[in-house]
Amino acid sequence: MIGAILAYSRAVRFSFLTGVFSSFVALLALGSLASCSSGGSATGTGGSTGTGGDTSIGTGGHEGAGFPTQVCIDKANGLLAQMTLDEKAAQTIQAERAQITNAQVMQYGVGSIYSQGGSSPSTNTPAGWAAMIAGYRTASRAGAHGIPIIYGLDSVHGLGPVAGATVFPHNVGLGAIGAPAFIEEVTRVVADESAGVGADFPFAPVVAVGRDERWGRTYEAYAETPDLVSSLGVAMVKGLQYPTGGTTISILSNIKHYLGDGGTALGVTGGPVTGDEAALRALHLAPYRATVAAHAGSVMLSYNTWQGVEMHINKPMITDVLKGELGFGGFVGTDYNGCFQVGLNTHDGMAACLNAGADMFMIFGNAQVPMPIGSGTTILSTIRQLVTEGTVPMDRLDDAVRRILAVKCEMGLFDGPGVIDEAATARVGSAEHRMLARQAVQKSLVVLKNDGDVLPLSKTTKVALAGSSAQNSGNQCGGWTITWQGQTGDVIPGATSVRAAMEAEIGASNVVYSANGSTTTGAAVAVAVIGETPYSEGKGDKTDLTVPEASTVMALKAAGLKVVVVLIAGRPMILDPILQNADAIVMAWLPGSEGAGVTDILFGDVKPTGKLPMTWPRTMQQIPINVGDATYDPLYPFGHGLTYP
Repeated sequence: MIGAILAYSRAVRFSFLTGVFSSFVALLALGSLASCSSGGSATGTGGSTGTGGDTSIGTGGHEGAGFPTQVCIDKANGLLAQMTLDEKAAQTIQAERAQITNAQVMQYGVGSIYSQGGSSPSTNTPAGWAAMIAGYRTASRAGAHGIPIIYGLDSVHGLGPVAGATVFPHNVGLGAIGAPAFIEEVTRVVADESAGVGADFPFAPVVAVGRDERWGRTYEAYAETPDLVSSLGVAMVKGLQYPTGGTTISILSNIKHYLGDGGTALGVTGGPVTGDEAALRALHLAPYRATVAAHAGSVMLSYNTWQGVEMHINKPMITDVLKGELGFGGFVGTDYNGCFQVGLNTHDGMAACLNAGADMFMIFGNAQVPMPIGSGTTILSTIRQLVTEGTVPMDRLDDAVRRILAVKCEMGLFDGPGVIDEAATARVGSAEHRMLARQAVQKSLVVLKNDGDVLPLSKTTKVALAGSSAQNSGNQCGGWTITWQGQTGDVIPGATSVRAAMEAEIGASNVVYSANGSTTTGAAVAVAVIGETPYSEGKGDKTDLTVPEASTVMALKAAGLKVVVVLIAGRPMILDPILQNADAIVMAWLPGSEGAGVTDILFGDVKPTGKLPMTWPRTMQQIPINVGDATYDPLYPFGHGLTYP
């Protein structure tokens, strides 16, 4: 099957596919298909015991060779020699901002702070974020060893949680663009805005290979093929970490979710990964090979299972394959409370995670999970107990901390005062950044159907505009925007809805709007902007992807108009209910804050160039359907996309 994927994907006229996957196949020929259960080389990880005593992390003949540098490993070792057990344990903790104070940061010396979805400062503005994070930074530098914190944020399509930031298309839209150089340019803007608020540890990029549209995180995957995911993942790592092309990390990349999150059975978030080991490696491990070779600094573990083992505690895959075979020299972080979703109690779950090779722990204290730091039983005291009783060897903890400190060294955090650049803060959501986001929208739209060349629309024509997403910046942006699951409505600060963009383009008097398509007076053509409402992990898993609002499309058609459907969605949907009534269909994905990019395509200011990064199914019964399948009969194939004469 893997060979068929390669042959077909190269046969499709899809100009942005790269040679990354072919390089991977060459690696397979050299014997990299050794069993995961037996493990690969453990150089730099302390071997199969998981003790991690070898300080030669990131060296040797592996993909990640040379990262981190020996200078930074030496810096980390020097700090380690001065640290107490509790100070080491604290560096492995990533605490949620609402559960830790500046004073506690200084007292305990935690390694990282993060915002869970929707957790923001009282003033949700770029300046408000910068002020909050600056306080944490100052406190960390005032601690016993002056080790700076790094701040984690779900910046999966720009700084979505930050009100007023530029919101780019989600990854699936970037996959439709497919141009690594442009994606790197986009990511440099994300890096600049991240620096402007001090969030130097964005939880991005997602390098999942999306194999089943029922999966609620499909829009976070670039594509269904590993070669395209690999090339764009590398572009994002470069854009985040090395925006000027140098070797010093600007913003830390976080490749996720290791491993196989896009290939779970039935598309269920956190479920078991399907297929044999050869498929796991060729489909899902390939983007990690590529991004580790690009010196990605951190990896986040996945909630899914492989061969019945939770990935958070899968030592062969973390220690032997990722750190050993791939030579990953950065640090491995857990997902949100990931060690406590493996069917074990706090003590045993932490032990299993640490011994498997996890280095940093994203913690949110609740009724089941102790607080990260403080008095009584905490995650800090649990790690202390695990080491003192011998359940976790000290050199395994040392390895974890060494990796974290070495990455912080590579980020240059020990070299300066850690002050947030006010000029960068002022650039968050700037007109220049939004213009690039608008270009990203233009490039990402895929014209699926254009019967009778109804597109592009004339700017002198009155348009009947309809659909629940026509005036809905929340639907445009989707999940991970302001809040975890996103929010519907015209509610995203600074965003431009499709309606606002259309009225600016042809004048409000030439736009006749009704949400349900009931008002069409004087219009010569209709545009229905329909699709999904926002969702994120878990809540986005669906077994029925039938396109909504077919009645709106029917009403416009019944009025005797040519109908253009703009679909706002995070994945291909079943189009049967609207196909016969839609003269043109444009897949806009989740375009983000710049709705004018949509109207640029509709009115022909820019010719469409987007190509499908995922196969479009005819029916739910066809899902999963992916290029290279033995039987492949899609509604629209991988790589499909029309343009204008």
